[in-house]
Amino acid sequence: MTSDPIPDHGQGATPRPGNAPPYPASPSRSSHSIQDFFKWLGPGLISGAADDDPTGIATYAQAGARTGYALLWTCLLTVPMMVAVQYMAAKVAVVHQDGLSGVIREHYPRPLLYGAVIALMTANVINAGADLGALAAALNLILPVPAWVLVLPITLLILGFLVLGSFRLIENTFKWLTLALLAYIGSAFLAHPDVSEVLRGTFIPTIHTNSEFLMLLLATLGGNVSPYLFFWQADLEVAGQRVRRVRHVSRLELTADLQRVAWDTTTGMVFSNIIIYFIEIATAATLFMVGQRNVASASQAAEALRPLLGNGATLLWAIGMIGSGLLAVPALTGSVADAVASTFGWPHGLDQKFARARRFYLVLAIAMGLAMLINFLGMNPIRALVLAGAVNGIITPPLLVLLIRIANMPDVMGDRVNGRWLNLAGWATAATMSVVAVALLLSFL
Repeated sequence: MTSDPIPDHGQGATPRPGNAPPYPASPSRSSHSIQDFFKWLGPGLISGAADDDPTGIATYAQAGARTGYALLWTCLLTVPMMVAVQYMAAKVAVVHQDGLSGVIREHYPRPLLYGAVIALMTANVINAGADLGALAAALNLILPVPAWVLVLPITLLILGFLVLGSFRLIENTFKWLTLALLAYIGSAFLAHPDVSEVLRGTFIPTIHTNSEFLMLLLATLGGNVSPYLFFWQADLEVAGQRVRRVRHVSRLELTADLQRVAWDTTTGMVFSNIIIYFIEIATAATLFMVGQRNVASASQAAEALRPLLGNGATLLWAIGMIGSGLLAVPALTGSVADAVASTFGWPHGLDQKFARARRFYLVLAIAMGLAMLINFLGMNPIRALVLAGAVNGIITPPLLVLLIRIANMPDVMGDRVNGRWLNLAGWATAATMSVVAVALLLSFL
């Protein structure tokens, strides 16, 4: 058994014959410039930022508005959980050079594959619909145009970019969009939080037994580990390998690539939780302090901050929501298209030309269209989010168990199966998410 690489081994990536290195050398061997470090990041950073989608932001804003600083400690808890899960998914993709749906198709019965894909489709389309609506609402905070008018142009813009853009352009654009989420850090500083209370909420876990607190705790934990994220990161890794013609002709090359994945994933998940942390601080220091506890959406939170912090804070929230929406909608719908196409053995991936992967892009368009229609069917957005959360809560534990089993299969991973610590973190995450799933189900009874 070969243990999992950790980020500080210091072995740089080796150039492939006839091809430029896919990323700069790992940080311990690079020039340490910010530009090199940013170039070196990829699917892990993108996936981490996509986790902070507008609907998730609404949950974290509610957590701060209703519980103050009491849930800040969960950001420390979820970092190792997210890193373990996302790294396993990316490692499977890098070693086996296939996405998770393709691996499941190859090694498991079709009914299991079909059930997983249908559940993923249901949750993702509903979530993408809510995110499109939230993205339009964020633009409405800046532009004097009704949100419902903006939904169709936004959908067409995202779809056109994914279909017509090259993979390198798409990946680089996604990386730059992650910077928009830094706006939430700015809004937290504008709120002038009580530092002693922030530290208390960060390092002293608080748990209340009332139903509202428990539901917010479950929603915060459950929102951080979502199936679409590990499918999405795996798909991005596979597409990136094809574009860069990565073959891993030696063990050294594979080890270097897995080190890059470990650093990228860790950076992305830490970044994701930092953003969540400052979102909760911003609403705790403002809305909670003035007793404004009813926050149903991220745009409502942004509007509520206007009289407290001024137009600057609202603008920062709008920028963050726009960036997160433009990252999350492609992740949600793209992972659906990849899963469906992989299930039937069709060419797929954002690196593929339209002429070669027509059915993949057709599924992508259908998923985007259905997500858009949700905003015109009169469906209550809160109910839609509850439904998506319920489906996600049910499918996450079994898919996590499946992922851990795959990452320990020599037929898939060779001698790169999980090491002891990664398995421990993975099973602990699966157990935690199982408790979350049971609690969510009981809450609906």
